[in-house]
Amino acid sequence: MEHHRAVADIAGRQDLEVLLRRFYTAAFADPRIGPFFTRIAGTDLDVHLPRITDFWERALFRTADYRRNAFVPHAALHSVRPMTGEDFGRWVQLWHASVDGLYAGPLAERAKAQGERIALTLHKRLAGEDAPLTGDGPGFVPLSALELRSSLV
Repeated sequence: MEHHRAVADIAGRQDLEVLLRRFYTAAFADPRIGPFFTRIAGTDLDVHLPRITDFWERALFRTADYRRNAFVPHAALHSVRPMTGEDFGRWVQLWHASVDGLYAGPLAERAKAQGERIALTLHKRLAGEDAPLTGDGPGFVPLSALELRSSLV
């Protein structure tokens, strides 16, 4: 017999911190995108997390003060090792799984949609408007599917 636990929506900064720590723990360990964080960026999650939480708090609740340019660090990474549609697709896959594993509701849905928009926008800005959105590796959400979905909304 299945037991369903009641899942709450993302309610504030503390929930975002839990979500982002879970997401980045998975992303750092991921064989496809982990190296961007660990080898190339040398990201220290404890330093990075408050800034990323500010970004998402502003994106979802319009409350935090985030004045940084989120594009700049991604452009620096891209110059060291180009990020592909597959890489962004894996990011989206892990983001969705992290959100869905913890939260459900309008803000959780907004967080997933916002993640998709960010992935598509960053990919186009970094790789060019005509860069392929697909890849041949298993285990990722093709960005072409996200683009299709976002154009219908």
